[in-house]
Amino acid sequence: MRKSGIHVLQAEKTDRGALKINVESALRTVPVENATVDISYTGEPDQILEEVRTDQNGNTGTLELKAPPLEYSMQPGETQPYSEYTIKVSAEGYEPVTISGSEVMSGELSLQNIRLRPLEQGRPPEVTAIPPHTLYGNYPPKIAEAEIKPVNQSGEIVLRRVVIPEYVVVHDGSPRDTTAGDYYVRYKDYIKNVASSEIYSTWPKETIIANVLAIMSFTLNRVYTEWYRNKGFDFTITSSTAFDHKWIYGRNIFESISETVDEIFENYLSRPNVKQPILTQYCDGSRVTCPQWMSQWGSKALGDQGYSAIEILRYYYGDSMYINQAEQVAGIPASWPGYVLALGSTGDAVLQIQEQLNAISNNYPLIPRVAVDGIYGPATAEAVRIFQGIFGLTQDGIVGKRTWYKIQEIYVGVTRIAELNP
Repeated sequence: MRKSGIHVLQAEKTDRGALKINVESALRTVPVENATVDISYTGEPDQILEEVRTDQNGNTGTLELKAPPLEYSMQPGETQPYSEYTIKVSAEGYEPVTISGSEVMSGELSLQNIRLRPLEQGRPPEVTAIPPHTLYGNYPPKIAEAEIKPVNQSGEIVLRRVVIPEYVVVHDGSPRDTTAGDYYVRYKDYIKNVASSEIYSTWPKETIIANVLAIMSFTLNRVYTEWYRNKGFDFTITSSTAFDHKWIYGRNIFESISETVDEIFENYLSRPNVKQPILTQYCDGSRVTCPQWMSQWGSKALGDQGYSAIEILRYYYGDSMYINQAEQVAGIPASWPGYVLALGSTGDAVLQIQEQLNAISNNYPLIPRVAVDGIYGPATAEAVRIFQGIFGLTQDGIVGKRTWYKIQEIYVGVTRIAELNP
């Protein structure tokens, strides 16, 4: 039986992790400055450990907090390998928000995004309780399905090509649970949420990549085959582990997982002569075994042995599995040009980044406006560096793939708001 009780776990917090909180408006893509953020252990919400305020970018800065020993997350066990913190946020003109169960792991940076709703008379404060991680809590095992779906049935709706969607619609429950809500979630945010809910960020990088690829391929199979819409539902995927993956509303994500998703989000898993992404199913490999699928704990052991991500995947799914790339990424002005932009770069890609940074600076005024001349000079590099600092990226002043797509994401957010509020 698993240990329970906050006091027992607090006594075992001998390591340190980090937590960074971002607060923004729920109605507009703008940061909320000077919000009060109180942090306590979950279970002891009145004993405040930290009280901080957000800066003009809506960030708290990085807070160092206690976490259980690293080894707790390195093998299956009965002891919870992460600390749980309660975060209370309040700001003038907004409704307060409380999130309990935000996870902090040894040596890892946890990112908690909080969106505040404007005050509305009679509406209760928002309170979100994050349930246990799937490797620690008890969840229904996956119901087995065929990894390749038939697509030649009469009336079958199937996309003509593999496209990375801008959003997925997540049904927060089992498919026929009519009381469950539906949430529009950015595709990358969905993958980051699921991966942070289903694997530990402390695991080897290649293990994280293998698991993220499996999650993405499964999700894109649901998108490509319009699996639930063909059954009369109005959503893309569910949050039920029996049917899909565990997505948790309001949960934190981990920087190491976020970085991996940003690096490979255009990819999925294929087999020769099969157009659709493969429905890559898996189990934890400890409480539940699945000889035909990937074992999460087993993938961790292979990562420890130096296996690459594709070697891990082929170990479980066979040698015919390979990594493919989607033909299109929806909802962005332009795809990654395939090369970094740095001092001395010129051309249309630089011009586009300059225009987008200027638009973003309307909402994030710390980012200096730059000349839109298609020349990547010191001023553009400095604007990029400040953008990277605001959004938690490496501050090198260079537009690599991760920075490129983050600029696209934020640009779309701020310009859509502008379209709605001329």
